[in-house]
Amino acid sequence: MLAGTSYPAPPMQSPGAVNVISPHFCVGYPVDLTVVRKVMTLSEGSFGIADVNGNIIFSVKGKLLSLHDRRVLVDAGGNPIVTFQQKFLSAHRRWQVFRGESTSANDLLFSVKKSSVFQFKTNLEVFLAYNTKEELCDFRIEGSWMERSCVIYAGNSNAIIGQMHKKHTAQSILLGKETFGVTVYPNVDYAFVVALVVILHEINEDRSGED
Repeated sequence: MLAGTSYPAPPMQSPGAVNVISPHFCVGYPVDLTVVRKVMTLSEGSFGIADVNGNIIFSVKGKLLSLHDRRVLVDAGGNPIVTFQQKFLSAHRRWQVFRGESTSANDLLFSVKKSSVFQFKTNLEVFLAYNTKEELCDFRIEGSWMERSCVIYAGNSNAIIGQMHKKHTAQSILLGKETFGVTVYPNVDYAFVVALVVILHEINEDRSGED
């Protein structure tokens, strides 16, 4: 996709499909991705996400000590896909995700928060923008970044849409990088799953703030 172009908005949800960011990122087969995180860095680009051929398809821009805890997921051409921003004074470490580089409420796609304030393992709830009452979550994440594993489910069901799993190598540790795999199920927006994995990291890294 050419620089400066925007991704199409997702159409109405169809049974079995998960289109949250864009149908551009939905395919009819499982998608295996490799996520590489640079350890001990304050620079931009702390995350790189590659396809099975090793091509970088996404990266995350934003400084770890940025004032507003803001990150931007960009594609291989540098086009912004979504912006992550932590909500101030959130009791459950809520992160909001907006289309492109916007942080306007009109461009809110979804939000993610801890299901409870005190947790031994991180369990997150995901609410799409139209779900303003938040009585039931649209998706949920169970697992732990510390264990480098998680499972993403649709709502409160047992239907899995994606998983993250350990993928450490001695070489990656020596190079100061952490590597793990993400499997996205067929017809699921893989940019959405990548965004959830990044937020899981952010919530687990930021445990010292006020709840």
